[in-house]
Amino acid sequence: MEKLDRIDFRMLSYLQEHGRATNVALADAVGLSTSPCLSRVKRLEHLGYIKSYGARVALEMLGDYVTVFTEVKLTGHRIANFERFLRRARDVREIMECHHVTGGYDYLVKIVARNVSHYHSIMEALLVSDAGIGKFSSYIVLGTPINRDCYPIDVLF
Repeated sequence: MEKLDRIDFRMLSYLQEHGRATNVALADAVGLSTSPCLSRVKRLEHLGYIKSYGARVALEMLGDYVTVFTEVKLTGHRIANFERFLRRARDVREIMECHHVTGGYDYLVKIVARNVSHYHSIMEALLVSDAGIGKFSSYIVLGTPINRDCYPIDVLF
């Protein structure tokens, strides 16, 4: 990985919150002229530090839905078991996040569904697909008092 300098970090931090910023606005925010700023953005994109640009949709404005965190324990712990589960999970569009974790379970999965019944059908489909799930526990989200979209780059690095 190519080493980043403080300007690169400032650019990444700014772009997280202002993804639609013009090159002029970004250059002003980080103290560069426009040409070197654009070159740096292209470099950060090429190196993979900037994964994508997109809109954050207010899902709650579109209608009712439920978010469920699911702890998943696999039936076996060979590499093939993990690969099989991930192959099946990647095909489920309602799975928003899947984290390989330590502790009593193998994965922590974040799922969005129309309602509890829809969530139940998602899990049933995974179970019958031979994804290798031995046990799972569900936690329905009642509210999300903290939900950050931007990483604290200045604190972490």
